[in-house]
This record gives sequence, C-alpha cells and structure tokens, in this order.
Amino acid sequence: MSFNNIFYTTWPVGLFLLGTAALYHLLNKSRRDALVSALRDRKASTAQTPPRSLSPEKRPVSMSSSPSYTTVLPPSRRKEAAEFLPSIKEIGFPSEEHILKNILPMDQDYRTAPDHLYTPMGFSVGEVRALGDFPDYAALTDVPLPEPYKEFDIDQALPRPYRPFRWSYHQTMSLKKLEPNWWLELENTYKERIAQRKALYEKHGKAVLDYMPGSELACKELLEMVIQFLCARYPQYFALRNGRILVNQILNTEQDIRSKHPLEILMDNVPEDFAITMRDDKTGLYVFRAGVICSSLGWNVQTKIGLKLHEVHGPIPDYKEKMQFSMDRYFSKMPTDKPIQRGSWGLEVDKPLWMPPGDPHEKHRYSQNPNLQLKDVFLRVDWQTLRRLPMSGAIVFNFKALFTPVTEFRDEPRIPALVAKILREGKRNIMEYKNTWHVEHVVLPALDKWNKEQEEKGIIEKGWEVHTLDEDPYFAGWEEKWHRQQGF
Repeated sequence: MSFNNIFYTTWPVGLFLLGTAALYHLLNKSRRDALVSALRDRKASTAQTPPRSLSPEKRPVSMSSSPSYTTVLPPSRRKEAAEFLPSIKEIGFPSEEHILKNILPMDQDYRTAPDHLYTPMGFSVGEVRALGDFPDYAALTDVPLPEPYKEFDIDQALPRPYRPFRWSYHQTMSLKKLEPNWWLELENTYKERIAQRKALYEKHGKAVLDYMPGSELACKELLEMVIQFLCARYPQYFALRNGRILVNQILNTEQDIRSKHPLEILMDNVPEDFAITMRDDKTGLYVFRAGVICSSLGWNVQTKIGLKLHEVHGPIPDYKEKMQFSMDRYFSKMPTDKPIQRGSWGLEVDKPLWMPPGDPHEKHRYSQNPNLQLKDVFLRVDWQTLRRLPMSGAIVFNFKALFTPVTEFRDEPRIPALVAKILREGKRNIMEYKNTWHVEHVVLPALDKWNKEQEEKGIIEKGWEVHTLDEDPYFAGWEEKWHRQQGF
C-alpha cells in the first residue's frame, strides 16, 4: 500500500463505500450552515471517521476523457484451477472475446444460469458447479492459508496496536501487501461485538445487511474463504464438520451454513464488515452488490447498495477530478493474488460503532465540550483489506473498527509528537474532513506533555524531525508492549 500524492488517507467510505467512516457530508445545508456558524473560522465537516479512498496511482489523471472498461477482464485463475479440475485442461483457455460474448450477467444467479456462460474470471458456470463447495482457495488465489495461532486466547487477545499516522500528511494511501495470517483478526471484544452486530441487524435489517440478485456466487465464495481461514488460523475455536456444520467454540454454537444466507452466517460468527463489488457486464464498472456493514458512521448499506464506485463516492472531495479514473482502472485490473491492506484513523468521543444520520452521538462533533475528559477520547482505527475472489471476480472490501484509549500513546515512542504535528499542521481540508477538532482541546495538551516526558526520559531525542515512523503502522517496541498486555 504505498502510492503517493493521490488520495486522502481513507478509502472513500471505506474503500468505496464504507470504511467505517461515514458521509457526514450528508448533513443537509441548514445543519452545515449552523455548524459553520458555531465554529466560525474552524469549520468541521461533521464526521467521517475517517474519510477513505483508494488509488494505486502516483499522480492525478486527467478526466478529459472517460475510458471504457467494457472489454477489460481481470486476470484469470483458470490455469491454477486446471491443477485440480482436469476438464479445464481438456477444454483449454477461451479467448477474452469468447468470454465477453458469453458473459454471465451481473444480476443473474449462477445456480440457474446455463452452463456455457462465463464469469469475468473465465470460469464457465458448469466449471463453477464442478468445483463444488470449499475448493482449495489457497491454490485458486495463490494466497496461502494462515498459520495456526495456537497460543491465541480469545479472552486476553488484543488487536495489534495499529498507529497508521504519517507525516507529511497529504493525499497518500500507504497501501501494503496483505499479511495472510492477519486477514481476519479476532480479539477480546469478540462476544460483545457479535451480540452488538446481531442486535443492529435485528433492529435495522437491510440498513446493515443486504444483497442483490447475481451476488450468490460471490457471497458463497466469501463465506467459504472465511471459514477456511478461521479453521486454519484458530483451530482451537473453529471447525467445519461434514462440510457444512460450522462449530464455533467461542460462542458454543453449531450452525448449518446452508441454513441462512452466507452474509448472515458471517454476521453470526465474524465481527468484521464486508462489502462486495461486482463487475457490471454492460459497462465493465464495479457496483456495490452485497454487504454486511455494522461500523459505518453517517450512512448505511441501504443508501449505497446498487451504486457504482463513483456514485458511492459522490460526496468525497475531489473524487471525480482526482480519484474516479484511478479507482475504476484499479478495480478493473486488480489481480487475485495481490490483496492489499491499510489503516485509516480518527479520534472519537467514546466508541461509536454504527452511527446513522441523526444519531444523538453526532452532537459530540459540533463543539469542543469543556467538560470532556481525556479518558473518554479514543483512537479509532479501521484496519482494511481488499481482495478479489477467484471464481466470481468480485472484489471484497472488509474492515474492522478498533478502539484504543488515546492515553496509550503516552509510552509509545514518537507517537505523541507525530499525532500533534498532524493535528496542528495537517492539510486543512483533509483535517476538516477527518474532523478531529472536537477533541483537540483535550488531546493536544496531553500529547505535548507526553512528548516532553519522552524527551526528558531519553526515550526519544529532543527536537527530532517528525516524520512517518520506520515501524509504520506501528511504533518502536510495539511487539513487547502488545505481548505484555495480552500475557502471551
């Protein structure tokens, strides 16, 4: 994830529609005007936590012409599948022209489609059926299964201490290669988060979980890949019995994965958000077709499902001029064997997970509360990954919202100075969009105090030139602290 000078350190609305941050640009004009008046010169664009965008480009691309992606297909994985599906070797490799002429429509269920139609990845519907349930996704994607995490204890586990702070703070994505062991990361809030997410779904329904016709194969692929990951990474907690019963020893449940929609099975067992985009067979552009999103602030699935990437990102500043071209091109060509990850961050009062427009928690963002206490301010990191599914060709964005008391910064070398530098000197329109102003009156004095302490104790040298840390997205000594706090 290291592309320079293109986008805000965010994947707009989580890479394209969520990221946890929300589009508080959805505030109506009268509310925005009132907020501007209240804050006078320091306008806060109510709460993207944080805004997000993704682009693999290093410089803005001219939008003077709109390229066509109708004939662009993603890199196929037929060759890899041929190793365990002999019929592919016999049939060979159809031309892109043949695939495009017989493409499976985006809105058609593969289960009722003719065998001769092809997914964008070059697999015929007949071949998809022949591959069956739980094919070897590690071979299909060339992304290995994770190593068993045998010492892991769900009751003590903490997320890795992500600190995705960068200086100079400009429009950059800081993309990194996905670490296969950490695609999905469980921690000690697991039971609480699962219960919270299921309650949100019960109350809000399609506002947090929805799927459109044609997404059936992508949802099945995603669920099977997730189950293979969980069983490999956390064998002490997860198992698949008889190819269809998911055993979850954290929740003490056994669940037939065919009893519900795949996204509902994910909702019941995985405290992560997933959004699925699919290639539109008519335009070649990618469309949000299915998702389970419980960590959005200021928007919800219902308001975004069915939209193309640029429509999802409509409220993002400069998206059309600087981002749309690169996003569309990246999605059209992203390979299956190169998943990516990154982090985005914000500062929050308490721990808001899902905050639809009009939620009472919004009031925290309109003023600097003189009674706000430092212990009530949290770093929110949305750790995000993006990967292509090998058979459907859908691109899946997933992320988790992680909350850490800002008081943890005190003993983390250079972090106080780095965060203070960003808050004070970060590019104005980015910081307004990120909206940290409502907590800065409490956080900045503490950061300055902790930085001075670190200098006086010799933890860091005095007057060091603030820059992105070599340990990004962590800090020096993070592993020792992380293991000490967990006890393993």
